[in-house]
Amino acid sequence: MASRSSITEEDFYCPICCDIFMDPILLPCSHSICNGCVKTFWNRRGIQECPICRSVSSNPNPPINIVLRNMCDLMREQTTQEPPVETVEFCSLHGEPLTFFCAEDQELVCGTCRNAKPHKNHRIRLTADASKDLRQELQLKLKAFLEKLRVYERIKQSWDETAEYIKKQSQQTETKIKEAFEKLHQFLENEEAARMTALRKEEEQKSEIIKKKIEEIRSGMLSLSRIIESIEEQLRRNDFTFLVNYKAAIERTKCTLRDQTRPSGMLLNVAKHVGNVTFEVSKKLQANVRYTPVTFDPNTAHPYLLLSDDLTCITYTDEHFQQLPANPERFDGYTSILGSEGFNSGTHCWDVEVGDSAAWAVGVITESAYKHRQTPSKTGLWYVGFSNGKYGKGYSPEILTLLRVSQRIQRIRVQLDWDKGKVTFTDAGRNIGLHVFKHTFTEKVFPYFYSHCMKHPMRIIPVQTAVEVHI
Repeated sequence: MASRSSITEEDFYCPICCDIFMDPILLPCSHSICNGCVKTFWNRRGIQECPICRSVSSNPNPPINIVLRNMCDLMREQTTQEPPVETVEFCSLHGEPLTFFCAEDQELVCGTCRNAKPHKNHRIRLTADASKDLRQELQLKLKAFLEKLRVYERIKQSWDETAEYIKKQSQQTETKIKEAFEKLHQFLENEEAARMTALRKEEEQKSEIIKKKIEEIRSGMLSLSRIIESIEEQLRRNDFTFLVNYKAAIERTKCTLRDQTRPSGMLLNVAKHVGNVTFEVSKKLQANVRYTPVTFDPNTAHPYLLLSDDLTCITYTDEHFQQLPANPERFDGYTSILGSEGFNSGTHCWDVEVGDSAAWAVGVITESAYKHRQTPSKTGLWYVGFSNGKYGKGYSPEILTLLRVSQRIQRIRVQLDWDKGKVTFTDAGRNIGLHVFKHTFTEKVFPYFYSHCMKHPMRIIPVQTAVEVHI
């Protein structure tokens, strides 16, 4: 890594107060900050981290950077006791010292220039006074730009973290997609194998029947051949011998043979094996596929909420705080999350299993109320919830009224009729209506969920699906 070849004046200024260091302390990450500045920063943040690189320090009393402190004390003394030697320049027109400064023209002038027409009615000041005031003004601008630079550095760090998180998201999502399609591939392979087995079984069964039929025919043909040979031999004999053996010959012709009729249904049932095969497989697949009308949006999840791989279950935890990017969609106040899809028409319904959770809320929220949740409006959220042993209903974050419930709710159903402007809540376990909100919707609304219980996760319940035929 390349390093600077010399120390500049900036190295003696605290990045927080932008003044010469006062009792600078040395953090484990090698950055130095004024002792008072870093203590104030830590108290405000609630965590002992470096204001520059965010590295956490385990020592609440870092050591003083003695070398830097001594250098800063010396620099401070030189600044106050030994003013720099001023270089005197002379006016090119009048040959007099440039001892004045014109504020309007932003240039040095001599005593004669001061009274000349070009500078008439201008604000003319001594160079020392003008320099002092302008230095202070420029110092303020420098502080502002240094602060802006630190803001940009923090923003850049945030974007760097977001870029890394996107890579992680992509890898995890790719794995989930492959796992899902692997299950589909395995199902199709198993279904293909089962159908091939059924085909081979039918082929073997019918081939065996035909084989037996052929054996019966061969046996009958042999019997017929023997009778025919006997009759032909009898016919070749003389009259006396023929008549003597006639009775025996007639007895042999009385041999009964089964009529060989061709039974139906001996060909393979091709229609059974390949007729509507994709439709039949789809029906079977549908019966084994879980479908949830709503899935959670992980990009809106509060960092205390852990999501299942299929995005249908959330678990509250503050023991394993997730390092997630501070994207604007994410809830950072209430431990809430949205559904992945918003609705601006039609009817929609989903059931949520809350179990014995100690604190929860479900409902819908408008897009505008969600985007301005840092400064919540008076309306835009309709929900039913449970907290502190009581059930309540509300249509904004601040307005909540008690809801009379005779038995504990284990599963709650939310029905949204956007066109008619209704949000209906039902105790799905007992099919008992809880409350109906009425509102004329004019924008997209999203399913809303809040959970604050470690022991009991919140889960969206899958629904039964079927492949339909429309004629």
